[in-house]
Amino acid sequence: MKSTKWNLLLLSLLFTAGCGKKPEEAKAVQPGTPVTVAQSEQRTVELLEESVGSLESFADPVISAEVAGKVLEIHAVAGAAIKAGQTLAVLDAQDVSLTRQAAQAEVRRVGILINNQTKSLERMQQLRDKNFISQSALDDAIAQTSALRNQVQAAQAQLSLAERSVGKAQVLSPVNGRVEKQIAVRGQYVKVGDPLFQVVALNKLRVRLPFPENLAGRFTRGMEVRVSSAADALTLSGNIVEIRPMAGVGNRAFDIFVTLDNPGSWQPGASVLGKVVMGDHPNAIVVPERSVVFRPAGKAVYVVKGDKVEQRLVQVGVESKGSIEIVSGLQANETVVVDGAGFLTDQARIVVKNAAPAPALNAASAVQAGK
Repeated sequence: MKSTKWNLLLLSLLFTAGCGKKPEEAKAVQPGTPVTVAQSEQRTVELLEESVGSLESFADPVISAEVAGKVLEIHAVAGAAIKAGQTLAVLDAQDVSLTRQAAQAEVRRVGILINNQTKSLERMQQLRDKNFISQSALDDAIAQTSALRNQVQAAQAQLSLAERSVGKAQVLSPVNGRVEKQIAVRGQYVKVGDPLFQVVALNKLRVRLPFPENLAGRFTRGMEVRVSSAADALTLSGNIVEIRPMAGVGNRAFDIFVTLDNPGSWQPGASVLGKVVMGDHPNAIVVPERSVVFRPAGKAVYVVKGDKVEQRLVQVGVESKGSIEIVSGLQANETVVVDGAGFLTDQARIVVKNAAPAPALNAASAVQAGK
C-alpha cells in the first residue's frame, strides 16, 4: 500500500511540474514545408489545335496483268520493300512470243511485196511514157503500190504491239514503296486486267486529321501543321492542302489533309499527332504547370516571400507539356512554388530544397487550356 501511495504522489508532482511550464516553452517550433521553386518567364506561346490522325499513302495502285498467261515466277510478297522498275512477277511469254514471230513474218512478207510492186511500177511508168500501156493500167499499179505501203505500216504496228506485249510479261513496279497485298500466286492463269499486286508508294504521305464541326470556320488552306509520330522523335511541318467535310447521320466532323515527304521510317496506316498553328500570344507569362493548383476560390499559385508564401489567384491560358500561360495574377520574374504547392496555404512557411527551372515551352505541343 505504501508503495502505491508513493507512486501516485510522484505522478502528481510530475504532472504539476509539466503544467507549470510557459506556453512558449511548451509549444514546439513548426518546420516549413519543403518545396522547389522556379521563376516565371515572359515569352511567346503558340495557340495550337491538336488531333490524332493517320498516315495514308499518296498513291496505292493495283497492278494488273497487261497480257494473258500463266504466272511463272513471283519475286515480291506482301510487306516487301520495292523500287520503281523492279520485277514483281514473270508471266509465261510463249503466246506473245509466237504473236511477235507472226508479226515479224508479216512485216517481211509485205516488205517483199512492196519491193516487187515498186519495181513493177517503175517499169509500167516507162511503158506508159512510150504509150505501150494505158493510163488506167498505170493508175491501177499506183493504187496497188499505195495499198501495199499501208499494209507495211499496219504490219509494223502489229509487230510493235507484239514486242510491247512480250515486255509486259515481266510485271514491274511503277513506284518506290511496299507491296501491300500479293494477289497472284505461282501457277495461276491470269487474263488481261486481272489484279496481281497492290502496292503503296512511300516517298510521299498524306496525313488525315479529323476535327469537330465547331472548328470548321477557323481552318483555311495553307495553315501550318506540325505532325509527329510515335515511331520516332521526328516532327515534320506541312500545310493544309485540303479541307473535306465528313458530315453524316452520326458524324458532323471534318477532315484536313497535309502532304509530307516521308522521312523514311513512317508507314501508311500509322497513327500521328497533328497540331495546327492557329496563332500566338506574344509576351506571355509562363510558369511550370505543377505550380498551378486548385483552391475553392479558383486556380492559384504561391509566390515566395522570404520564408513564407503568398497565395495569388490567377487566370490561365495556353498550356503545354510542363508549362502553362498565366493570363492575369502574376508578373514576370516572380518566384513561385512548383513541387509542394498543393500542400500550402496563404502565408504558410516553406523551406526551399532546390530550384526547379521553368521548363521551356514546347511550341509544338501547346494547346488551348481547359479542353
